[in-house]
Parts: sequence; C-alpha cells; structure tokens
Amino acid sequence: MTYGPYSFLTDFAIMSVLLFVAQYLRAKVPLVQKLLLPSSLLAGFIGLFCGQYFLNVLPFSNQISGYPYLLVVFLFSSLFIGSQSGTSFKKIMDEVGDTFLINSATYFGQYAAALLIGGGLLAVFYPAVPEAFNLLMPGGFIGGHGTAAAFGGAFKELMNWDEALPIGQTFATIGLLVGIIGGVTAINIGARCGATRFIKKISELSVSMRTGMVPVEEQASMGKNTVNPMSIDPLTWHFLLVAIAAGAGYYVTNWLHAVTGVSFPMFSVGMICGVILQLCLKMLNLSQYVDKDIITRIGSSATDYLVGFGVASIKISVVIKYAMPILILSIIGTLFCVLYLSVVARKLFHNFWFERGIFIFGWATGVVAIGVTLLRIVDPEFKSKTLEDYGMAYVFISFIEIGCIASLPILVSKGQMWISGVVCAITFVILLGLCAKKYGISKYKANELRPGEAEVLNQQK
Repeated sequence: MTYGPYSFLTDFAIMSVLLFVAQYLRAKVPLVQKLLLPSSLLAGFIGLFCGQYFLNVLPFSNQISGYPYLLVVFLFSSLFIGSQSGTSFKKIMDEVGDTFLINSATYFGQYAAALLIGGGLLAVFYPAVPEAFNLLMPGGFIGGHGTAAAFGGAFKELMNWDEALPIGQTFATIGLLVGIIGGVTAINIGARCGATRFIKKISELSVSMRTGMVPVEEQASMGKNTVNPMSIDPLTWHFLLVAIAAGAGYYVTNWLHAVTGVSFPMFSVGMICGVILQLCLKMLNLSQYVDKDIITRIGSSATDYLVGFGVASIKISVVIKYAMPILILSIIGTLFCVLYLSVVARKLFHNFWFERGIFIFGWATGVVAIGVTLLRIVDPEFKSKTLEDYGMAYVFISFIEIGCIASLPILVSKGQMWISGVVCAITFVILLGLCAKKYGISKYKANELRPGEAEVLNQQK
C-alpha cells in the first residue's frame, strides 16, 4: 500500500485509540494504578504487542518508526517559544545554588559513566558495537524518549546508522520502568529508614495520581486566550508558531546540507529556529500574546505520541541483537541513579535531601513528569520547595541540557567518545566540588532533621 496523507491519519488515529484505551485502563485497573504507568508508555506496549512483531493485528503503516524523530523536532522547536527571561545567574546561585549544581552535575555524571565505564566494557567484550551506542543510554535515561529519538535520528543523519533509533527508544522505555518501579521501591525503603520528612509510609495516593483523571473540583485552566477566537482560535495560534519553527528547521537543515555537505541534527536546527522566531515575536511586539503554558502543553502532547510510537516501533530483532550491551549499560545507568540518590543527594543537599534526591532519580531515569510523580508521593503539598527551586535553577540547567544534546552526537560520531567522556567526568567532579565547597558536606544521618526542616514541618502541623 502506498504511503499517503490518509496513512498518516490512520497511524495517528490508531495511536489515539491506544492512548484512550491506556488512559481508561489507568483509570479503572488497580494494578496499572499501583505501577503508576504513564498512559503513553502503556499505549506503546499495546501497540508493540499488537503490531507487526507479535500479533500483527494493528494496520500501522511501515512509516511509524519515523514519527518519533519528527515529533522530537516538533518538541524541540517549541522549547524557547514564549519563554520570558529575567532571572540572573547570580540570583539563582544565591538562592538555589545547591539545586543548580547537583542537578547540573547529574547530566555530566550519567554521560561520563556511559561513555567511560560503558564504553570501556563494551570495547573489551563487544568491540563490534559502535561507540555511538554508549551515548544512547543516557540519551534514553536522563533524556527520555524525546532525547533518545533526537540521538537516534542524529546518528542516522550523521552515521547512516538506522539501528540507533530503536535502541534509543528501548533505553528510554527501560529508564521509565526503572524510574517508576525503582522510585517507588526507594520511597518504601526511605520511609522505613526515616529519611522521608512528610510521610511515614506510602499511604493511599490522591485520586488524580492513581487514576490519571483529575476530579472536577481540582481541575484547572490549561492556559490563557491570548487572541480573539473570532480572528483565529487560540490553540491554532500557538500550534502554528511551533509548526513554523519545526518546518523552518526541516528546510534549514536540508539547505545547510546542500551548501556545506555537512549533516546537522534537525532537532537542534529546529530549536534554533524556535529561538529566532521568539526573537521575531519580541521585535514585532507579539510575545505578550504567546502563552508559554499552552506552548508547553502542545510540546507535551507531542511527547505522548512520541513515547507511544517510540515503544510501538521498537524492532525486537535489534533489541535481541544488542541484548547484552543494552543490559550492561542499563545496569550502569541504574546504579548511577541509585548512588546519586543514596550518596550525592544525602551528602550535598542542605535540607530535605530525600525529597530532592527522589525527584532527581525520577527525571534521571525517565522524564521530569516521573520525578514530579515520585516527589508528590513523598511531598504531597510540595512543602520541601524542591519543584520551586528546580524551576528557578532550570532557567540555566536547560542550556546545559540542550548543549549536551546538541553537541555530544556530533562529537561521538566523529570518534571523540573518550574525550567527550573525560570532559563530562571532569565537569561532573568540578560541579560537585563547587557545591561541597560552597555549601559543605552534610554530616547528618539519613533520618536526622537538617537546618530549616523543623520550621517547615511545624508549619504543616
């Protein structure tokens, strides 16, 4: 069957049905609720099981493996649209310096572990595996399905390596499962050890967290109407801005390749186009009519489909082919996150170390949403200020994240894996060293109250 616009429609319609079914299962099935599985991940598993590699009952086209990278270009193109600057680096360091340094170090530490430890092991035991393979683990773990698709698509463009995309999606899927199952396990252990400050045990979660459905009395508005619907629908207005940036990224990437002969990652170019579009909006005095919350929701919607298609299009033959290297790197990634929670977070965070650490554990194995989910279990009312501090620090953390995502695939594809790993390791040590020097190393036991915690806990009573 020839692929056409209706094939595209059919593929997304099928995935929409799977997302609906997955959300219904999350709302109704206790086992799914206990596992806290995101609907997009569950939909992907259903699509994989019912797809061509198993039951072969879903009429997906043969192009669904290309959707994750298309969606990640769309997602990255939206990142800077509607952004408002104004927070200084000095203010961030003064107020939430430990959060900035420890969270930033997480990126470099996981990349260093993958490139140096993982790269060393695979070079000895599996020398035929491409060096770029090592980068796909942190891309999937700390980056999630979006970054995994970005890396996979980049390696296809830079190295003509088609297997990178399904491998990256596999790592991202493993990371999500580690984040959810491992995070809940860690919370149980932390609660028993007295490390948690707001709960003594995992009690019954709120209805919205269990079912994924927000009760009527808790429902809030998604965003603001910044344009009059009589002229253009507000959602259309925001969607077209992201589409312009993503489309520009596609054309500029092809133009650069034609002019220079060099392949540039399309998601990076799309992101730059989004920055340029935001600057144009400011010059035209239109930035006040862009609601960042709506742009974020559009990007998050793309992520739901990205995860669904990413998991559903995993090639089982590729996973089997690289089963042991995938297992080795997954263990390295998991151990890094466990040690980061139990050692780095415990020693370097000035207060509420477990709440802040479990949040890092969640997003370092999956996505920020998993970190927020785990945090809400141990800190239901966000009194530890973990999210507030992270939100302020992320103003600059985002540049580090995007810099790693944009540069590392290019460096690794050019044979600079070891140098990249060493630079990441040195940066990791420097960031943690700065944090230890500025804020000190905690000598408190895991279950002892730290400065400032008692005041917050007394306010809660």
